[in-house]
Amino acid sequence: VRDVLQVKGYQTLEAGTAEDGIALAQAHSPDLVLMDIQLPGMNGIEALGVLRANPGTAHIPVIAVTASVMQQDRKQITEAGFDAYIGKPINLKEFLQSVRELLEARR
Repeated sequence: VRDVLQVKGYQTLEAGTAEDGIALAQAHSPDLVLMDIQLPGMNGIEALGVLRANPGTAHIPVIAVTASVMQQDRKQITEAGFDAYIGKPINLKEFLQSVRELLEARR
């Protein structure tokens, strides 16, 4: 995902854990966060809750990127408040369209 975004001209930051991702979001206030759901330690749904509870990061759109494609998983992810949902394996055209739409909506 990082490589695809960089080839398309997007600048990226990367974290391996939810905790590191939260710290990056707080420090850099990115235009968009891509959040895996299955992360070591805190999961992506819990991390979204932390971002939404912080006034400095609550406004940042967050896309769930996950291999959890079961209907119940998708419902839980949607109800958690993610701005979009991208299932793995990723369809690059749909992925880039979702990124573009959320960034344009933010502007």
